[in-house]
Amino acid sequence: MTLTALLAEAGLTGRGGAAFSTARKVEAAHAHGAHLIVNACDGELGAAKDGWVVAHRLAELFDGAAAIAAGSATTYAAHRGSDTAHRLRAAGLPVLEVPARYVSSEESSLISLAQGGLARPMAKRQPFVRGGRDSDGRHIRPTVVLNAETVWRAGQVVRLGADWHRSFGTTAEPGPRLVAVSTPTARGVVVETAAGAPVLDLLAAADPVAVASGLVDRSPGVLLGGLGGTFVAPADLRGLAWSDEGLARVGARTGPGVVEVLDPAACPVEFVDRCLTWAAGESAGQCGPCMFGLPALAADWRALAAGDHTAHGRVVSRISRLPGRGACRFPDGVAGFAWSALRVFGPHLDTHRHGRCDAALRQNDHRTDGRTHVHAG
Repeated sequence: MTLTALLAEAGLTGRGGAAFSTARKVEAAHAHGAHLIVNACDGELGAAKDGWVVAHRLAELFDGAAAIAAGSATTYAAHRGSDTAHRLRAAGLPVLEVPARYVSSEESSLISLAQGGLARPMAKRQPFVRGGRDSDGRHIRPTVVLNAETVWRAGQVVRLGADWHRSFGTTAEPGPRLVAVSTPTARGVVVETAAGAPVLDLLAAADPVAVASGLVDRSPGVLLGGLGGTFVAPADLRGLAWSDEGLARVGARTGPGVVEVLDPAACPVEFVDRCLTWAAGESAGQCGPCMFGLPALAADWRALAAGDHTAHGRVVSRISRLPGRGACRFPDGVAGFAWSALRVFGPHLDTHRHGRCDAALRQNDHRTDGRTHVHAG
């Protein structure tokens, strides 16, 4: 059986967020003699899976890459100066060191950088796995980009078989998969799971104390999918399954496999403010939605957090105008992130409109209680 037939039988899909058929990408890569780039950048907020694979499964990752590349060249992409880059270089593997910027690890950014350009997303006339030219007419050699976990899983399918892979997960979303979980007391814990697992079980596996103590229940929200993801209210986690089918009922996707539980003692509106401000600074600076739309959205959200009664309408307007207009999907993801924040944190935003923040009051009360306790002791 050919590799592409084996991967198709296993039902392996990309673990970097798009969930595209790995068999189809590999088939196109083989047909065009494409160069393979293994994306180990962990570019999403809260991501840690790529680094985990390189740190703990490097030999298996190499075997998967060798099977996919089928004699063509392979490069491993990692953020410049990262532990992941150091580990790859120490193993004698060719490393493409990528600027530590959000959009720099996007698929077409990696292809551009690998071929002498800047690490910026490229508009394309056809998939770059076929080669061709970008929108500026620059020649692009056939290149395929696969996430590190995807490449590792492909190696597992070759070694253990399609039936083994399908013994995990669901019929529609088969195979084991990694999820990076962060809570206020545990950051970037990588959990091995499969589609269909209860989301609360993932949180308990990463930080059992946070679940048992009620910290998750007290959280103002849980972010599924990072900066391109969706906020979910803790009450909606009950009975929620980790799969695209299960998460669809709360408007979310498994995406890049990132979960973050917000701190109950912190203001969620300020958390969103920090994320949007960071997003505005991570733009490649080449498309209108990123150059102008994201900074404007960040400024309007900050005004909303400050109690500006007119800012809500501006935020909604910004969100509606961002999607579908950039060279990559970065502004689309940020728009969805902001929209879900409006929905989940609506009651908290109301307190900001009235010039107060419940989280800030709780923090002040906590500080006061602490000082009193120390004085009395």
